[in-house]
Amino acid sequence: MSALPDFRLETHFAKWEFTARHHMTASDAEAMRLDELLAMASAEDREGFERMWLGYTETWGAPDLRVEIAGTYAGRSAEDVLCFAGASEGIFAANTVLLERGDHAIVVTPNYQSHESMPLAICEATGVPLDPEDGWSLDIDRIKAAIRPNTKLVTINFPHNPTGAILPLERYRALIDLCRHHGIWVLHDEIFHGLGPASAQHLPFVADEYERGLSLGVMSKSYGLPGLRVGWIACQDREVLSKMERLKHYISICNSGPSERLARIALKARDRIIARNCAIVEENLPKWDAFFARHADIFEWTRPDGSCMGYPRYLGADGVDDFARDMVETAGVLVLPSTIYSSELGETPTDRFRIGFGRKGLDEGLAAMDAYLGRNG
Repeated sequence: MSALPDFRLETHFAKWEFTARHHMTASDAEAMRLDELLAMASAEDREGFERMWLGYTETWGAPDLRVEIAGTYAGRSAEDVLCFAGASEGIFAANTVLLERGDHAIVVTPNYQSHESMPLAICEATGVPLDPEDGWSLDIDRIKAAIRPNTKLVTINFPHNPTGAILPLERYRALIDLCRHHGIWVLHDEIFHGLGPASAQHLPFVADEYERGLSLGVMSKSYGLPGLRVGWIACQDREVLSKMERLKHYISICNSGPSERLARIALKARDRIIARNCAIVEENLPKWDAFFARHADIFEWTRPDGSCMGYPRYLGADGVDDFARDMVETAGVLVLPSTIYSSELGETPTDRFRIGFGRKGLDEGLAAMDAYLGRNG
């Protein structure tokens, strides 16, 4: 495996995420306090958390946690689930197990960087861009054209980071049919599944739809519980899961026991938590609509399909990098410029920035942006 490049998004966040006054680009839903989550637990589950033994846990993940995760799918069992210390470990494991030198991978762009950096560290990869003129949708014919005899993996992400787009169901199923015909694995980053406005039409999980589909999930985004660091991959192919489990022996070995107990409590309260987080999205989206309407001369805004992120266009002459840099340095407002999402696999938009609307307290940040634009307009 080649050396991995600097992770631009995480490096940017390392500098600004906890120092900027207004975090306006978060990709996760509003987090809960520990006591709020425990208030959702049954008496038995709360006692199980408080009296738990703080030893190692099973590499696969706690059996009862895997049962709860499997229950979020239409046809998976606990044996179809492998837990990880967050989604990033799952991305690392899937690419390392499925790909080897001489293989070829296909990745949609723009993307969360590890989805292309990982395959590129192992083999050749081709980027297929989402089309902003088509609602950031995916042209299945471009995937077909990119397939080679040695193509092993296609990686997709819907709802998409950073655009919030959701692939139309007929295109999704056409992609699965295409990959089935060629025997290609599909890694679907589904970490925003269930989160979004009421109009969101979420796709069925790829692990339910396809025998070579890997569903990547995590407690961080739709559930708003990134501090738990619990993720998973669901897959019908248990041999592949077993290979990833053996790789995990070299990485995290096992998850945090307390985090597994808390993740199980959250999954048992899944409907309440997702409804709470979607309600925050519903409250915040009209505020962004109004903001962009006030500043239509310098922004172009299209509502996303799902998740808690959007990807507006910046029309200012100074360019999005200077705009984002000056705004965080002088007004304390953090957004992600599209250069963070640049790709080694082809051109990506250079005039956009990522915003978030899954957390509470949006009004203060919007006021700071209004004031900044008023001073610099």
